[in-house]
Amino acid sequence: MKKILIIEDDLSVRSELKELLSNAGYDALILDDYTNMLEDILSIHPDLILLDINIPYMNGELLLKALRKVSNIPVIMVTSRVGEIDEVLSMSYGADDYITKPYNPTILLLRIGAVLKRGEKNITDTILYHDILIEVKRGIVKKEHEEVILTKNEMIIFIYLYERMGSIVARDELMTELWNNDEYINDNALTVNISRLRNKFRELGVDNAIETRKGQGYILL
Repeated sequence: MKKILIIEDDLSVRSELKELLSNAGYDALILDDYTNMLEDILSIHPDLILLDINIPYMNGELLLKALRKVSNIPVIMVTSRVGEIDEVLSMSYGADDYITKPYNPTILLLRIGAVLKRGEKNITDTILYHDILIEVKRGIVKKEHEEVILTKNEMIIFIYLYERMGSIVARDELMTELWNNDEYINDNALTVNISRLRNKFRELGVDNAIETRKGQGYILL
């Protein structure tokens, strides 16, 4: 189930959006605390964000601009403004699509589906995990002036765990993911890769990033 985060301060609109998305089979979440929005977004790690321009504390376009520095989470701007300048600014700041209120529910769902489908074909360039920046394509993990390099297997394992952060991932799932990426790996090699990945995050100050659940698998914390 795809997770969609609604950032909208109009209570009736966000309630309607949540109901619409839930009925369409999405896991719809509402962000109702606007004081630390960027941090909250990254901790929730949604598959897509519906973002209003007029939100408290920070303009939605400025939030989008800040988000694009650390994440490529798909964003659809939802606003009551109809000015062309808002559409231009939103797209220039990195919005994936733009829709105005009052929106057509069917059209909105079609646009959400299209954006999610496009996103499945793209490889995320950067990931912010705790206070560590992961440059996926370069295989580099950085914190301030320190950096370590991840092997291809380590990156595949991390991304798979990251996309399911907070949930237990079975060893067999990781083995299958590595196999699907043309990287054969046996059970012992998986253990070694997990251990190396833990140590590299520990070097950057994140202890116990990957927890082992005996008889179940692993969980990224």
